[in-house]
Amino acid sequence: MKAKTGFLALSPLFVFLTFYLVFSLLAHDFYSVPITVAFMIASTYSIFLLRGMDLNERIKVYSRGAAQSNLLMMIWVFILAGAFAYSAKEMGAIQATVDLCLWALPPQLLMAGLFLAACFISLSVGTSVGTIVALVPIATGIAHETGTSLPMIVATVVGGAYFGDNLSFISDTTIVATQTQGCRLSDKFRLNARIVVPAAFVVLIVYVLLGLGMHVEQPATRIDGMLVLPYLIVFATALVGMNVMMVLVLGILSTGVIGILRGSYRFYEWLTSMGEGILGMGELIIVTLMAAGMVGVIRHLGGIDFILQRLSRRIQGKRGAELSIASLVVFTNFCTANNTIAILTVGNLAKEISERFGIDPRRTASILDTFSCFAQGIIPYGAQMLMASSLAMINPIEIIPYLYYPFVMGLFMLMAILFRYPRKLLSEERSV
Repeated sequence: MKAKTGFLALSPLFVFLTFYLVFSLLAHDFYSVPITVAFMIASTYSIFLLRGMDLNERIKVYSRGAAQSNLLMMIWVFILAGAFAYSAKEMGAIQATVDLCLWALPPQLLMAGLFLAACFISLSVGTSVGTIVALVPIATGIAHETGTSLPMIVATVVGGAYFGDNLSFISDTTIVATQTQGCRLSDKFRLNARIVVPAAFVVLIVYVLLGLGMHVEQPATRIDGMLVLPYLIVFATALVGMNVMMVLVLGILSTGVIGILRGSYRFYEWLTSMGEGILGMGELIIVTLMAAGMVGVIRHLGGIDFILQRLSRRIQGKRGAELSIASLVVFTNFCTANNTIAILTVGNLAKEISERFGIDPRRTASILDTFSCFAQGIIPYGAQMLMASSLAMINPIEIIPYLYYPFVMGLFMLMAILFRYPRKLLSEERSV
């Protein structure tokens, strides 16, 4: 493929980023440019790039990108999450859970506690989205009660959610990374943990230090334990590995039963609260569909193949091979906004590179998983960031500067490549 063709295929992504970021910076306000409008302009431009076919055929190409089954499953999660979050808020479940956290934890440990909770839940359930749905409303309430920066405390949950997304045995990224490289989940886990657990510990210490100046009065009113029950049900069912959609359905039903019994609202008010929550997810769903449609056009034009070809050229040595694999998955993730799809896209090529340079499959799987989670963790148009910002009602760009864990995780993995760590595993790699 010619270079200019490849760059042209990727240009819709650059149009989106340029329009969204540049005009926001010029206005000194990231709320001045709606992200839906930025994606609409980039999507329209992407359809214009499809030469040699009529308008209906162009729209079909775009629509096929937005009609992927995994994407539609994600939209169902968004709908259920909106219904649960709003009905839980209206019945008082979020406030009761926040009061319980303020009562149970010293203020100085609230951020560290949220980070640990996000790490533990995501490790158990294997999904960053499910963790964000469960914890961001609570984090938002804690931010309001303590006067802490809302983007920072939301980023605490988002960062912790990626810990499990990267390590969990039942995470999509872990399963895909090990399957494409032909290694066992347990082997990849042991190697991966030696790199990212120290990163999580460093971030935990940061949150402890940041919390030293936090002070808040304990709730004066008695905490109604029944109102906390919907969140306890969500946490418990998630921890036993139940599907995230079933978790949210049970959560919604519990808000209705408990809310009506406790007099928080009547039956029709419960239905109204669910409806408002679903409508509140509208922007998130629209952005997700337009982003996927745009990616479908980029893929059709050969943009993804162009990235794979360019970044796999002129590789020298094991460090170069590993850095090339990391770059492949990061750039692909930026284009697809989906870490699982990014690993699937580059998995076979990464395996070819690792076999050519004698890199252990466990290490390749770890690089793919870690760097895909790093990339997904810092893009403002990824599903996780959009979900978190939607639940907290803030701009996703505001969260990025506080995403300590994804940045530290990526830095630790980069240092592991540059300094050839862990030595014991590397000594077992076959020489070229």
